[in-house]
Amino acid sequence: QVQPVESGGGLVQAGGSLRLSCAASRTISGINAMRWYRQAPGKQRELVATITAGGSTNYADSVKGRFTISRDNAKNTVYLQMNSLKPEDTAVYSCNVDRTSASSTRTYWGQGTQVTVSS
Repeated sequence: QVQPVESGGGLVQAGGSLRLSCAASRTISGINAMRWYRQAPGKQRELVATITAGGSTNYADSVKGRFTISRDNAKNTVYLQMNSLKPEDTAVYSCNVDRTSASSTRTYWGQGTQVTVSS
């Protein structure tokens, strides 16, 4: 079962920090890219950060210098460290992971976790 499960969301004041986690099953192999997305009310879903199996990272301009994506391959877990949070970071944060099997690559989504930043 690949189904990722997020945790770590919550309410924080502006300028504060949160660390999100997203864990897929430890017993599976073939996990490649892992990503964090967010969607605020009334807005389109936004790709926040990506990390490849080799550890290369990419960030949305809106979070560069404040957010850090990392992964633990032994645990099939991806993290998002969020610092200097702003009210505009308020959104539901979801992760997705790519898993490659013998013949195909599938993408699996987590259920999302709410992050609320108060001013």
